Amino acid sequence: MTTETAPGTETPTRLRRAITGPLLFAFILGDVLGAGIYALMGVLSEKVGGMLWAPLLLALLLAMLTAGSYAELVTKYPRAGGAAVFAERAFHSPLVSFLVGFSMLAAGVTSAAGLAIAFAGDYLGTFLDLPTIPVAIAFLALVGLLNARGIRESMGANLVMTAIELSGLVIVIVVVAVFLGGGGGDVSRVGEAPEGTSVALAVLSGAVIAYYSFVGFETSANMIEEVKNPRRTYPRALFGALITAGAVYVLVGLASSIALPPAELQESSGPLLAVVEATGVSIPSWLFSLIALIAVANGALLTMIMVSRLTYGMAEQGLLPAVLGRVLPKRKTPWVAILTTTLVAMGLTLVGDLATLAETVVLLLLVVFLSVNISVLVLRRDHVEQDHFRVWTFVPVLGVASCILLLTQQRPIVWLFGAILLAVGGVLYLLARWNRKRTGGAPLGTAPIAQTPDAATDPKENHDHA
Repeated sequence: MTTETAPGTETPTRLRRAITGPLLFAFILGDVLGAGIYALMGVLSEKVGGMLWAPLLLALLLAMLTAGSYAELVTKYPRAGGAAVFAERAFHSPLVSFLVGFSMLAAGVTSAAGLAIAFAGDYLGTFLDLPTIPVAIAFLALVGLLNARGIRESMGANLVMTAIELSGLVIVIVVVAVFLGGGGGDVSRVGEAPEGTSVALAVLSGAVIAYYSFVGFETSANMIEEVKNPRRTYPRALFGALITAGAVYVLVGLASSIALPPAELQESSGPLLAVVEATGVSIPSWLFSLIALIAVANGALLTMIMVSRLTYGMAEQGLLPAVLGRVLPKRKTPWVAILTTTLVAMGLTLVGDLATLAETVVLLLLVVFLSVNISVLVLRRDHVEQDHFRVWTFVPVLGVASCILLLTQQRPIVWLFGAILLAVGGVLYLLARWNRKRTGGAPLGTAPIAQTPDAATDPKENHDHA
């Protein structure tokens, strides 16, 4: 990959630039790690047997392809709104931009609702027996208040929670290493695939599941207006966080295979706790429940930060009502966007069973990723004044192929749900367009956010090998 040296200037913004490189790294790492890895190993072992590390490694490589496209576009157009902004500039269609942004919003709010339900369910049940839905709503209210208080406070909380959830995975790795050093475990299992199954197909099938554990890095694109020196900071934090998460995942996969055979991993609803118990190390079950609670809470906070900034960015772009772009004078946080997305997430918790919707979230994100990878290639013709990161051309091409590959693995019912959600988005777009025509407002997609300064001429770009 290549990078263009930053001139040290930052695009003007009404938001407060309070996110440093380490805070952004922690934000992305915390969002990627999430709570899924604590239950992932049992599901993966059904696909790949003891080769848990292989699909995790493949999923990391697939995620890095799309991450490369994000790094170029985010540093080229450093505005809140993320994929919606990129789609608008690439395809010059407010409708496409709206649907891409709406897909991100639908995925993010639904994910937050699911995380709230998970927080209020079995994890909290280890400590308190409380009704799920009221607790989930109260939990989202607290997340919304922290989000509105300020980005520095939110990022500080994320830093602490990321360290805690990462510590749980480190515990797994360390105790299995001690177990192996004492003569326990079976290293040969890490190379065992299910009988009667092609290894390549098994790993690909497992990678589709493992890819879900890397989703989350895309949320950072909507924080770029609050990042200090974004063109230098963002690529380093993005790739550093993904590589760190991938390394931890692969080590956890190896540790799980060494400690327990696939059959036992598949039977456990808490596979990592089963792994730790198999080593004979005395770690109380409540400790892992507490770590899982913190991981879920962190995921919900980061997701709600993302959707509120995306809502703000789309309002600035003219794709959503302008009221959603209102910012608290002192806190510099988009309070109307935060309130609105929090209320929608609260409403979705009433659905209760979000299993199919959770799969739809992944489908919608893959559509977004496909759009981002195509946008990189289209926007190569668009030169801007500011220097930015530049990815090798073959990376977004492979990114497009990886998204299509993963989309082919989705169930028909998930495609149906995705189509329904996009149809709802289309109706909202038409209503917004009609209202703007009626009130004589500016056309959709023509607000300043889409007007990042372009070079009047075609400046020669300096490419330094990264």
